[in-house]
Amino acid sequence: MTTINTPHDSGHDGHHDEGSYLTPVEGGLVTNIIRWATTIDHKKLGMMYLVAVLIMFFLGGMMAMAVRAELWSPTRVLADGTVTGQLFQWGDGAAQGYENFNRIFTIHGAVMVFLVIIPGIPAVLGNFLLPLMLGAKDVAFPRLNLLSWYIYCLGALFAVASLIGSGVDTGWTFYTPYSSSHASNEYGNVVLMTSAAFILGFSSILTGLNFIVTIHKLRCPGMGWFDMPLFIWAMYATSIIQVLATPVIGITLALLIYERLLHVGIFDPSLGGDPVLFQHFFWFYSHPVVYVMILPGMGVVTEIIAVHARKPVFGYRAIAFASLGIAGVSFLVWAHHMFASMGELASAIFSALTFFVAIPTAVKVFNWIATLYKGSIAFTTPMFYALAFLFLFSIGGLTGLPLATLATDMHLHDSYFIVAHFHYTMMGGTIIAAIGGLHHWWPKMTGKMYNERVGILGCLLVFVGFNVTFFTQFFLGTQGMPRRYASYIDEFQLLHQISTVGSFILATGMFVHAANFIHSLIAGAKAPPNPWGGLSLEWNTDSPPIEHNFHHEPLLTHGPYDYEDVYPPHCDPADYPLPEPLPEGNSTH
Repeated sequence: MTTINTPHDSGHDGHHDEGSYLTPVEGGLVTNIIRWATTIDHKKLGMMYLVAVLIMFFLGGMMAMAVRAELWSPTRVLADGTVTGQLFQWGDGAAQGYENFNRIFTIHGAVMVFLVIIPGIPAVLGNFLLPLMLGAKDVAFPRLNLLSWYIYCLGALFAVASLIGSGVDTGWTFYTPYSSSHASNEYGNVVLMTSAAFILGFSSILTGLNFIVTIHKLRCPGMGWFDMPLFIWAMYATSIIQVLATPVIGITLALLIYERLLHVGIFDPSLGGDPVLFQHFFWFYSHPVVYVMILPGMGVVTEIIAVHARKPVFGYRAIAFASLGIAGVSFLVWAHHMFASMGELASAIFSALTFFVAIPTAVKVFNWIATLYKGSIAFTTPMFYALAFLFLFSIGGLTGLPLATLATDMHLHDSYFIVAHFHYTMMGGTIIAAIGGLHHWWPKMTGKMYNERVGILGCLLVFVGFNVTFFTQFFLGTQGMPRRYASYIDEFQLLHQISTVGSFILATGMFVHAANFIHSLIAGAKAPPNPWGGLSLEWNTDSPPIEHNFHHEPLLTHGPYDYEDVYPPHCDPADYPLPEPLPEGNSTH
């Protein structure tokens, strides 16, 4: 089934005087700030999350650049405190040697995982798009949605507060007993950082709960479970993981804080605790949360491929059930992170279970390729990012196979092979998909078009820079370069320098995108309601949408991917008629 809108629904009926959700209200700047700070509009909250996540992404990215700058040479570059000590006040007696390097990569990891990748797509695109795609006016619990935003901000403040003074040098996993008693930094900073992750968990749980209820209860008339866009299925599976897995990490971090402050033996062996128990608790959450990161990205890529290839999704139900399958299997494989600390039988069992994750993941990849096959592909910036996702995420998935195999994992464990693998998965998967999704829905979110050529240039820079940065690290890992080391033998210098050059190319691509988006907001052409010719409900609202999304309740009569009912087969995308008339001069093809 797809949406067929009356003239009222497409925004061509004279209702434009109603204004969009971005239209300022009367009363001046202070009044508008208060309106945004107290809003329960899911679209405004999505945009507020976008700003916050981008700020955290910039902070984490700068820490990544500092790590790569330090690794330019086998000897000290930044880690002696002369630069970082001035910036972060870490140059005192407690920050000697390479401890600043440890703090920098801890900040990078913790910020990127807990403040960017986990909340990124659900909080930004999920909040903005989920009610629009369902034909609803808002999420099921709008005030709970606002509370989730403030909890996220509180967690971010705790994380930033931990950077003041001596920082945190535990690594983003907060492994015990290092984080419970042996960390060289002050107790308070570890407590602040772990408290930040604890607080952020509540935001994740509330968002997941809100999305589950919204999907169950607020679908528009005529929309059955298998009439929903596959992005919604991905968000549904993600929300299930958020609700079920996040309490585990919350309790674990609370126990860690309790142990650290009161010296009660839970994880610290010197107090009678078990450090391996912390690993089990941590990874029981943190492996499912890998799919909280990647499942929304998969949903974004499905939408981009279908819309920009003008073709029905191949195997709709297979992709929908694959999302649920990935969510289910993700709870069974946490201990593959712990082969080095478990017995042989347990390791063999978890090794076998790990390979099952490849099945639903491969279903998605092959279905995406089948969707592209003989499609009328429009090579837009979002499509370039979808193709980049297919390439990068496939490398991330395939390099996971030797890590699931006991014999090879023992050699590659804690090497730069691991660093490359999870960056191909997390950044090559989630972040690449998020950037593609932001380009795809930017006209709908802001009502402005961006420069397509500049967008493609930025994508190419990101793609080239990413591969130069991280593919090189596979070679470093197989040759024995351990991760989390600020110094290394001279033989690794060339590869490290190539990787560092790649990171600067990658950063350049990100800044190109930032400049393109800023220019779009200032001087971009007005976006039509449906610039790409999509068939799901969000494309049948104004750009940007009005406060309550739809002028009238939408009517659903056919599905979001029934392109054969709208477009003639095998036509040049430039010749496609769009489902709605566009204002003169606003065609993007």
